[in-house]
Amino acid sequence: MELIISEIAKYILAVLMIDFTILSFVVFRHQDEGAQNRIFIKQNICMVFIHFLSFFVLYAVKKDPKLILYYGISQITTLSVIIFYRLVYKTANRLLVNNMCMLITISFIMLARLSYAKALRQLLVAIASLIVTSTIPFILMKFDNLRRFYYLFAISGILMLTAVLVFSVAINGSKLNITIGGVTFQSSEFVKLLFIFAVSGILSRSNGIKSILITGVIAGIHIILLVLSRDLGSALIFFMVYTVIIYTATGNHLLLFGCLLGGTAAAVTGYKLFSHVRVRVLAFRNPFGTIDNAGYQIAQSLFAIGTGGFFGMGLMQGAPEKIPVVVSDFIFSAIAEEMGVLVAGCIILICMSCFIMFMNIAIKFKDDFYKLVGTGLAVTYIFQVFLTIGGVVKFIPLTGVTLPLISYGGNSIMVTLIMFAIIQGMYVNKDRVSGRGY
Repeated sequence: MELIISEIAKYILAVLMIDFTILSFVVFRHQDEGAQNRIFIKQNICMVFIHFLSFFVLYAVKKDPKLILYYGISQITTLSVIIFYRLVYKTANRLLVNNMCMLITISFIMLARLSYAKALRQLLVAIASLIVTSTIPFILMKFDNLRRFYYLFAISGILMLTAVLVFSVAINGSKLNITIGGVTFQSSEFVKLLFIFAVSGILSRSNGIKSILITGVIAGIHIILLVLSRDLGSALIFFMVYTVIIYTATGNHLLLFGCLLGGTAAAVTGYKLFSHVRVRVLAFRNPFGTIDNAGYQIAQSLFAIGTGGFFGMGLMQGAPEKIPVVVSDFIFSAIAEEMGVLVAGCIILICMSCFIMFMNIAIKFKDDFYKLVGTGLAVTYIFQVFLTIGGVVKFIPLTGVTLPLISYGGNSIMVTLIMFAIIQGMYVNKDRVSGRGY
């Protein structure tokens, strides 16, 4: 009976997910507020049924009463966010709210399937983060002096990364986290935001040669500290974000080419300096030839994705636990195996929909500071998605980066929710920020 339930559910889930995703793009064609509201309500209905049906399958197979409570709290959480933004921030971007809640819902579903303990922790962190970040649009409404503190942002970020380098304990050769008062932080996640605000603040005042050199030095220090900590995935994100921001601020093609050339040289140098980079490249080039060691993770990931097919094996019918660190780095593979390539593809498109809306909000600002901040947040988000999914499908070597809002990780989900809240704050206050808005 459980197998039949799972088998039927996977087709219904695929249809609902496809419908939600199509609506995420159809809404761009409508300017009428009434038509947009109807689309958003349809998305909400799809999300509620996806959430309910998935947990119905999980409970039918696991018979764990704790899943009922988890489902109730997680469903109330996502619906509360939708209602809150609808009532409190009446001009909020509802597409971003819906997409954000859909991605969080997928996270709750997959983590509850893989590890209840980690799913519970993710839920608690998500609730706390959503409560805190719900105040960000209001703060942006009242406080418009962020651009003045660019050096404070830069210095704070450098100090945080230095603290990790000096005081953190290396795990698998990398220094990523620092523990304060029993709470562990991955500083690079939070420093990404500080870095964006610092560089945007400087370049919004002037995009001349002096500002370019100053931001180049700041970016270089951040990246060097990350490289010394062997957090190369984050270093790559910082580099790409800086490249896009500097090009957006100056429009200089030669500068863009120089950044890309320098990045290529840095990548080659990193390959020669760090053995774990060479191991990842070897696994990328020949995962099945090195399946007993370096290629094991990516090989299992490809097996999982290939086994799932278009509609997946069905929730609880696959074996995603065979993939190491599946709850974080390889959660996309687990989704593809049990929910299918169609659902996995929909997740990619939903992320693209978020990116398009991020950029749409950013580029309409006449205020250079917020235009650069929005662009930096958009690139940070989508490039992290690209690194994660590209790695697990063997499009690029693995980078150890998590999938925003879906992978297990308190710091990751907290920072991503802050990013969404900042963009919402910019959108809500678009006509009030600095009196220049759109």
